[in-house]
Amino acid sequence: MFKLLVIDDEQSVRYSFKKLLNTKEYSISEASNAEEAVAAFRKNPPHLVILDIEMPGKDGIQVLKELKQISPKTPVIIITAYGSGDRVIKAMKYGAYEYIEKPFDIPHFMKVVEEALNTVSISIPETPDSPEKRKQIAAKIDDIIIGESVAIKEVFKLIGKVATSDASILITGESGTGKELVARAIHKYSDRAGKPFIAINCAAIPEALLESELFGYEKGSFTGADRQKTGKFEEAHQGTLFLDEIGDMSLALQAKVLRILQEGTFERLGSSKIIRVNARLVAATNRNLENDIITKTFREDLYYRLKVVTISLPPLRMRREDIPLLARHFIGKHSKENGNNLLKLHPDSIQRLCDYPWPGNIRELENVIKRAIILTKGSVISPELLFEGTEIPVFSKTPDTSSRLGTYLNQDIISREGEIFKLAGEEFEKDLLKWALIKTGGNQVKAAKILGISRVMLHERIEKYGLKG
Repeated sequence: MFKLLVIDDEQSVRYSFKKLLNTKEYSISEASNAEEAVAAFRKNPPHLVILDIEMPGKDGIQVLKELKQISPKTPVIIITAYGSGDRVIKAMKYGAYEYIEKPFDIPHFMKVVEEALNTVSISIPETPDSPEKRKQIAAKIDDIIIGESVAIKEVFKLIGKVATSDASILITGESGTGKELVARAIHKYSDRAGKPFIAINCAAIPEALLESELFGYEKGSFTGADRQKTGKFEEAHQGTLFLDEIGDMSLALQAKVLRILQEGTFERLGSSKIIRVNARLVAATNRNLENDIITKTFREDLYYRLKVVTISLPPLRMRREDIPLLARHFIGKHSKENGNNLLKLHPDSIQRLCDYPWPGNIRELENVIKRAIILTKGSVISPELLFEGTEIPVFSKTPDTSSRLGTYLNQDIISREGEIFKLAGEEFEKDLLKWALIKTGGNQVKAAKILGISRVMLHERIEKYGLKG
């Protein structure tokens, strides 16, 4: 029998969980505050904890940290009605198994409970452990990344999970989706937060200069080198180096970056002295690197070194519920510069922003808001100021769109709140793979080429979905 500990200050909520989990498989104990929770956890170690965030005294994040100090491997499911980005990231950073918002889908919740219990052994209780307490970061994620959509909260969860590791991270996404902001959030929530965060755009610097920017050079190493220069890798020692648009880096420089990832060493230009550096590498790209591997413009070995963890950012058109939040954020940010702190969006303006497809993503939205602030004469930003002189390709709301989405949004997927983006995407991906395999008569090499993905990736997806190639 699995032992579950439910921690919530409201008796009615604890009762609801007991009723929901009242089966022969589960034995339920309760706690109404932090002190009771820790005492119950020590006295009768559970296999799983269900923890509310909002409690008087110590909140759920503090309780989570204490429980993880006692038994790091015991899964803790966070339940909350308040899902700010800061809380999501902190919960995952401090070891939460999952973060579920109220009201939640009961079948989904029961599935998460079952999956969490599958990670523990019913016969071997956890032994007390007291690892070094992780550093708390005062910065709030909401000051960096704005959003409440399901898609962006999945990103928050990943940031929380990977922040405290030293693993290399590859951030992918269209231009303007906020890849550098995610890199900065990873740094702020990491144990390197007090050390440098160095960012460099590989596409913005000519290749001849990029090498010296990254690795530095000795005085006299080339014409114009009148002094020694420290490179970005050295500057980022003990901190984080963010390489934006790494897909635009030459193969020669890719080889040098690979060496640092493998050995942690490099030489400045014009020097044979080996320099050892400890910098966490976060890279980003808006390119399809797997396709670049096929065309021999990106090293496959570097690709797999970089993508220890991949964070894929959704385009703004896939997180439309965040558009009003982002727009108001940019109004607050830029209206002060123009001496107007009372600006508001007209309701029709909000609708117009939400209907626009945003090919330039968040960067384009910010520029549109900045322009509207400059042009507005009153205290309300009217719709005509947003896209003046621009033909607006409005996002289609026709029945055709609904019918096409209906192919992937079946009743089972719609009922899985919090997983719809992932599940519908998988259904589409399966259909796309089937189409390519049928079109090529099962030839995986040709199918991969048509889809613009690597043969390895195609084979992985075929195995994942149980498709016959």
